[in-house]
Amino acid sequence: MTFLSPQDIQAVLLSVRVAVTATLISAPLGFAVAYVFVYLRFPGKSVLEGVINLPLVLPPVVVGYLLLIILGRQGILGPLLERLGIQVVFTLKGAVVASVVVGFPLLVRSIRIGMETIDRDYIRAARTLGAGWFDSLFTVVLPLSGRALVAGMSLMFARSLGEFGATIVLAGNIPGVTQTIPLSIYDYTNTPGGDRNAMVLCLVSVVLSFGVLMVSEASARSLKKGRNP
Repeated sequence: MTFLSPQDIQAVLLSVRVAVTATLISAPLGFAVAYVFVYLRFPGKSVLEGVINLPLVLPPVVVGYLLLIILGRQGILGPLLERLGIQVVFTLKGAVVASVVVGFPLLVRSIRIGMETIDRDYIRAARTLGAGWFDSLFTVVLPLSGRALVAGMSLMFARSLGEFGATIVLAGNIPGVTQTIPLSIYDYTNTPGGDRNAMVLCLVSVVLSFGVLMVSEASARSLKKGRNP
């Protein structure tokens, strides 16, 4: 990676770190939310679905500003976070939070689509054989949702890798602290003679995203073969 400057390498490593962290944090919660949407009925379900999917239709900058209002020092949760000694704004935590919020709907939608294809007779058969809710969840629903979960995590990772708007508002663009690949590219495009560096980072981003998609496809094929020996 000698064609990358030390600052560029930092941006790449920060991007991967943010994307991995956001994906790992979101996966269990995304699976739980998808399960609720598919298998449970309750008042206000459509409202909750709308709230979860809202970041898909809102401009990322708006999402970032709303997070700033909520998590900023003078925000809704600001005093509580300050008492707990947690700072989100202009930190790596802020970049992770922004990526989680923006990418979470994609994760949930992917897992939900996979769950909706599961034949509910499998679940009823498991219950008939004595499996409780917990057992049927981990022996039927989770394995049959494996491909959708992998696909959702891949989408979440790729979306986090390319997140810009919400990140720059909530976490800022601080080299070595919160400057990810998209933010670094933004800097280069506004710097005379920075086109070459911007192109290099674009290529790195493409390679990373393509690699994630290839791993996702391989994992999905492996899961399919595991269920159909």
